[in-house]
Amino acid sequence: MNALWHGFADMGAVDRDGAFVVARGDGAYVYDTAGKRYLDATAGLWFANVGHGRAEIADAVADQLRTIAHYSNFGDLTEPATQELAEKLSSIAPVPGSKIFFTSGGSDSVETAAKLARRYWHEQGRPDKKILVGRRLAYHGMHYASTSLGGLTPNTEGYGVLVEDTRTIEWDDAKSLLALIEEVGAERIAAFFCEPIIGAGGVYPPPEGYLAEVRQICRDHDILFVADEVVTGFGRIGGSWFASTRFDLRPDLMTTAKGLTSGYLPMGAVFIAPHVAEPFYAGGVWFRHGYTYGGHAGAAAAALANLAIVEREGLLEEAARLETTLHTALAPLADHPRVAEVRSGLGAVAAVQPADPAEAPALVKTLREHGISGRAAGGGAMQISPSFVMTDAQVADLADGFARALG
Repeated sequence: MNALWHGFADMGAVDRDGAFVVARGDGAYVYDTAGKRYLDATAGLWFANVGHGRAEIADAVADQLRTIAHYSNFGDLTEPATQELAEKLSSIAPVPGSKIFFTSGGSDSVETAAKLARRYWHEQGRPDKKILVGRRLAYHGMHYASTSLGGLTPNTEGYGVLVEDTRTIEWDDAKSLLALIEEVGAERIAAFFCEPIIGAGGVYPPPEGYLAEVRQICRDHDILFVADEVVTGFGRIGGSWFASTRFDLRPDLMTTAKGLTSGYLPMGAVFIAPHVAEPFYAGGVWFRHGYTYGGHAGAAAAALANLAIVEREGLLEEAARLETTLHTALAPLADHPRVAEVRSGLGAVAAVQPADPAEAPALVKTLREHGISGRAAGGGAMQISPSFVMTDAQVADLADGFARALG
């Protein structure tokens, strides 16, 4: 039973103590193999926006797989469900007329955006614009470019330099972007990658006015602005499909995954503004990049069913409700001596930051004893990102479970 190598894990500890096996899910709850029920504080890994156990999505996937599971989206090939999904995503995009490039997940989406940013400038006759800029505390995935762009030191240790011409600036100071531009020259910078809310790095909302300021800096210096909405996309921001819509960012590129299918099947998508797509749509230019399962027909069917649920059940509005409810219910935990701070108030996300980050692994296990399935993000922060179907009463239970686990 120990053949499975878990991601982001001390496998010695897992091998010694055993895995926490989630056998079933229903709405905002998951169940272990013994049948014990847990409130799912994190919606899986940020993704189960519509909740667990949605038979409607399973049925849509099954129907698609019986027809054609997948073929390919290389060259001139595609499938009807994939075409339909691309049109749907373009219709809700923050930038009207956006083109949609499908991937297999968030890391793929960031890798695609990184390559496309450099290739775009090459097609513009400016091949020296190669530098890709990320922020401290940022998480953009674990492929080569996405690892290099990330600002979490533990995730880069032991690999050496993976991708040349990447830089990291402060996560909360727009002036640090200006300083980098002055240092290396705007003529060498291809793109700036920005999570609207720092997610896996510890759940840090942006300082007031930060997003508007860095977006304008990119416009002023001819740098592509890449909004990494793998976490915040498809309603997690609360009240809007995307943070880029809520904050009027109009990104040149936007990376997505997770909430696209609510995790029912792996899928990601890069939204590409018309002016970035134009050189490749003019004819004669190939973007030699793609994934075998990018735009998978079964995954597209899952996404279409998932987005239909979000619209029909008003889950964008429910995420906005959670923004307020989580903030109100969790705020008192900040007074606990074992808690340094609670970060909440923007989107259906929050973090309870232990005063001692080293306590996080033990706290995860203690939470389970009190019926809460949670996880630690960067810096030991206890991530909270529930399904949008979580009720206010369940949020109260969640806060109570945290309080009891803290003692």
